[in-house]
Amino acid sequence: MSEFLASLHPVAVCLIVCAAKIVEITIQSLKTCMMVKGQRLKAAGLGFVECTIWGLVISTIIGTLGDNLFLLLFYCVGYATGLFLGSTIENKIALGTSNLELIANDESTQKITEYLRERNMGYTVFDGYGSTDRMNMIFIVLPRKDTPRVLKEIRKLCNNKVFVVASEVSKYAGGYGTVK
Repeated sequence: MSEFLASLHPVAVCLIVCAAKIVEITIQSLKTCMMVKGQRLKAAGLGFVECTIWGLVISTIIGTLGDNLFLLLFYCVGYATGLFLGSTIENKIALGTSNLELIANDESTQKITEYLRERNMGYTVFDGYGSTDRMNMIFIVLPRKDTPRVLKEIRKLCNNKVFVVASEVSKYAGGYGTVK
């Protein structure tokens, strides 16, 4: 690979290194997210591709980065762009599961539970008291990719009179209407 890169114009080498780094780091970001979400087989496959890119392209030029600041700049741009792309792609495919904790008054709670029941979504409601009123806490576990849509619809139903805490779930078991 080093002979091939040496035969190219220096600008072409910089572009190849930048593109390879973008692909490598994008894959690395997705692989890490998949490992955290328990998708080990997919993560292993991405790790193989990442390692192949590293072995073929990046390791060939790594020793010369300190001598060629232009090449180093393209390497760094590729790295930063790969991180941005990886996190953007992961956000779009929305791996994993979310937990929504909603705090609402009785009227909003009734609207929310009707909405959830119509869509066969599981939930749990707890009675409670806020600083000024009686309130309810509603727990919902759902696929992360559905979270923005469900939140938007619930907030619209309640005229934004609901307090929401959203978090990611790493493990869960059982329940009615739970995510598969």
